[in-house]
Amino acid sequence: MASGKRKKVGLVLGSGSSRGWAHIGAIEALEASGIPIDFIVGCSVGSYVGALYASGSLASLKEFVLRMNGKKVFTYFDVVFPRSGLLDGTRKVKELFSMHTHMEQFEELPLAVAMVATDLQRGRKVILQSGNIMKALQATMSIPGLFAPVQIDGRWLVDGGLVDPVPVGVAKAMAADIVIAVDLNSGLISRREVRKQTPTTEKAVAQEPEYQYELLKKLSEYYESAETSFKAKINDLFHREQEIPDIIDTVMTSINIMQERITRVNLAVEPPDILIQPRLGDLKMMDFDRVDFAIAEGHAGVMDRIDDIRALLTSA
Repeated sequence: MASGKRKKVGLVLGSGSSRGWAHIGAIEALEASGIPIDFIVGCSVGSYVGALYASGSLASLKEFVLRMNGKKVFTYFDVVFPRSGLLDGTRKVKELFSMHTHMEQFEELPLAVAMVATDLQRGRKVILQSGNIMKALQATMSIPGLFAPVQIDGRWLVDGGLVDPVPVGVAKAMAADIVIAVDLNSGLISRREVRKQTPTTEKAVAQEPEYQYELLKKLSEYYESAETSFKAKINDLFHREQEIPDIIDTVMTSINIMQERITRVNLAVEPPDILIQPRLGDLKMMDFDRVDFAIAEGHAGVMDRIDDIRALLTSA
């Protein structure tokens, strides 16, 4: 490398559903420490955060998720007849993106972004880095069973986390000199005591169940009382005191288990130069009400490795 030429840094933001808000803290820590980011490779929620950062809208996203506190996230999606997915995100993904930026095409982004999706028929990784951003986001975030597949260029695409939850190889292929990867599925437990946020007012107490079970209420209204009746019969049959896991928890936990194991294998084959693993082990995939915690852990994860990052940037 020629003397004085700065190394190109590629930032990889992995999948992780509600854990994805940790990416906000990670990016903030890199920026505050003066670490350059030349391009971003994202998967699922990592693509969403990465694209908004590339558009210059990270602060807007952070303000939004802190204000919403994550609890009303499912109010942005409509329950549909379960032919290929329980939720319709076609228009809502666009709304969740366009409320922060007016950019619609990859080519408009000041910072290059690549998103990873999965070809549902061939089981292969698909890299999206041109054309309509919203369409690509719908594909990379299309969790099987919850969202319907998205058709792009004749291929039906779903969540990239099925094949590459932390796509380090894509960043290397884009000629990054240094690859910094943020893995949200390591299972590491926080070093800080974690407590669920507790409402302090009667109004908050009254609103909590409404927000917390927004999606389940929509499903219950759509299917009337079928799910409740089914759960009750199963619980009675097995004499269980606690309800069986609901469909959303079951799908998301299963995907989390799968992605954690795929990530281990992929990172062993193609390790990044710097691996950031925020301590999110006690944060469930659908805990959208713990935004502060996720952002703080993302920030702490980067700061734990900041000296190593600086050393790589200044090495010959």
